Amino acid sequence: MSQPTIPRHVAIIMDGNGRWAKARGLPRVAGHRRGAEAVRNAVESAAALGVRYLTLFGFSSENWRRPADEVSDLMGLLRHYLRSEIAEMHGKGVRVRIIGDRARLPADIVKLIEGAEETTRANTRLDLIVALSYGGRDEIVAAARALAEAARTGAIDPAAIDEETFARHLLTADIPDPDLLVRTSGEKRISNFLLWQCAYTEFVFLDVLWPDFGRREFEAALAEFGRRERRYGAVVG
Repeated sequence: MSQPTIPRHVAIIMDGNGRWAKARGLPRVAGHRRGAEAVRNAVESAAALGVRYLTLFGFSSENWRRPADEVSDLMGLLRHYLRSEIAEMHGKGVRVRIIGDRARLPADIVKLIEGAEETTRANTRLDLIVALSYGGRDEIVAAARALAEAARTGAIDPAAIDEETFARHLLTADIPDPDLLVRTSGEKRISNFLLWQCAYTEFVFLDVLWPDFGRREFEAALAEFGRRERRYGAVVG
């Protein structure tokens, strides 16, 4: 029997915290708290199943438009997570990396992020990349702006700019593109997440709400990935 194909890089849009809470008559923050537990389960599952990179969409650039009290609750949960989980992740060989616009995050959270990244920098079992204050279009615009400035100053020949050059100016410059993107809650869109990087990614959409996402759901997504034939634009057969 052949070994199952394990994607090297899995990206997840963690959707459904609010609906999970509403269905139970709870405030939205309760769904976010339960969702934080699902993050822990996802990290443990990814490491156990042999996934090398796990990217989680934690907070989008558009999420800043949510009600101020909800944003405050989310920032509080983020603080708690960064303070309470990093030591355990470090002990399990997980490297923590954050991508997104840090300028919009509170200064104390930025300091916690920097500490988490430095503490776990040498770990190699699993790279956990969390997208915070992140937008795919913003990322592409920033890369284009950096390349335009480099061309203006003569540091790069515009004619020499190709896909590899452009990718090196993205926030994921040293991270392989996702093999598999999973979105929970039944929604079927990618919501401005890793737009450049997902050019040939396989998508799996699950009806489960994020707080209920566990090892079984992770394995189901990997099993579906294993049944796919990846073509990268080529005609096969």
